[in-house]
Amino acid sequence: MSAAREDKPTWDAVPSAVRDLTEQMLGARVSSARRAFGGYGPSATFVLKLDDDRTAFFKGVYPLPEGSAVRWALDEEERVYTQLADEITPWAPVYYGSIRHEGWHAMLIESVPGARMPPWTVSQAERAARSYAEFHARTVDAELPEWLERTQHLEFAGYWSQITTDKEASARLAALCPTPALRRDATEWINANGSTLASAEEPLLTAERFALLHFDTRSDNVRLDRDLLRLFDWPWACVGPPEFDAGAFAQSIAAEGGPDPEQVIAWYQTVLPLDADVLTASVVGISGYFADRAPRPAMEGLPRLRSVQRRQLKASLLWAAGRLQLGRPDWLQSVAD
Repeated sequence: MSAAREDKPTWDAVPSAVRDLTEQMLGARVSSARRAFGGYGPSATFVLKLDDDRTAFFKGVYPLPEGSAVRWALDEEERVYTQLADEITPWAPVYYGSIRHEGWHAMLIESVPGARMPPWTVSQAERAARSYAEFHARTVDAELPEWLERTQHLEFAGYWSQITTDKEASARLAALCPTPALRRDATEWINANGSTLASAEEPLLTAERFALLHFDTRSDNVRLDRDLLRLFDWPWACVGPPEFDAGAFAQSIAAEGGPDPEQVIAWYQTVLPLDADVLTASVVGISGYFADRAPRPAMEGLPRLRSVQRRQLKASLLWAAGRLQLGRPDWLQSVAD
């Protein structure tokens, strides 16, 4: 199942005053602006080529039409760039400044070099995992600003409890399968294993080792510059267990045809060892999130969202079942991307 690309503005659609302010801030004329696609939303994103041969990245948000499901979070992201520079360097792009004009808000940052994934090679996944562990190791048990949220990971410790006690929720999940027989298989698997999944989420509630988390690390938001994983799109940055970030990233690599998530975690742990129970709880919680979200209707302005969530549901739930030694959820194979 294919999904449409986001309807992003062209450079000509950016107000001329915003384009002028961009050139003033960068100190050079924009000779070309190539739209950059990625993520889920229709933000105005461009790789800018300047007439002095430099490049920069423009990320802008603008007034949305009534009824749009898109939620901008550029204020939160800019706060990370301006107040956490020591913690996110060298993984994050260099921040050049921002522009606000008549409902537009744009950040100007480094145009990050490096390889784009997918496809993921074994070498790329190994280097990315080690660099990601180095990012977390920088702030493990460090004092971090109080404005950073410390409870976002806790929201993932209840999805399977809800799904297993709500017949409509479990039916929606099973309905992702294309035939009645497969839907029955899915329902039987959920009924047999839901309580185990729900119990396995609990160590997320008692995790004690925290670090700065990116909280949205997937291929849309990274580049690999030799051995350095470059991370962008920072609006969800928070404080929490590194196991959560590591688990989310590993399952996203698997969802895109990369190495097995256990292998990705093994590479990560050569730099930063993880708590096995908290990692399992994270993987289970992430699978519960996608089990809740993937069956929902498409959202206006976010045409690829459900497709990406279905792929990550398949990767994360298969991994969670393996870590808990549950029966294999073979019905997942029938869920369309």
